Amino acid sequence: MSEEQAVQEKVVKSARRGQDIIATGRRKTAVARVRLRSGSGTITINGRALEAYFPAVKDRSLVAGVLEHVGKRTAVNVAITVDGGGPTGQAGACRLGIARALKVLDTELAEPLRQGGLLTRDGRMKERKKYGLRGARRGTQFSKR
Repeated sequence: MSEEQAVQEKVVKSARRGQDIIATGRRKTAVARVRLRSGSGTITINGRALEAYFPAVKDRSLVAGVLEHVGKRTAVNVAITVDGGGPTGQAGACRLGIARALKVLDTELAEPLRQGGLLTRDGRMKERKKYGLRGARRGTQFSKR
């Protein structure tokens, strides 16, 4: 494989495989692999329904809000495999993965998704612990005596 092909593979975050569209979304330490196909509008996450996997309304609206933003809520079926992180990180990863898959499905949706801030990856992650410190930034307590 040439160097140019390797660069192209790194850049592509989503692909079309047969009638399925596969995309990846990440947030914090959560990774979501999204599989999108035309259908009736069901969303399954790790084999469970959206309502069963995300009991909190804010997380459910984060995931389904992408489809409602572009008006495809009842037009596509979404199957997601997500792991790592907590509920909020996983919901954010699912949201980005669905947005990337929708962009591949219909290129005209790219601009409304971009305007809504749905294609932007949230780069905030936990900072690593440094040596000589108690945490990422906190030092040891000073003792005068």
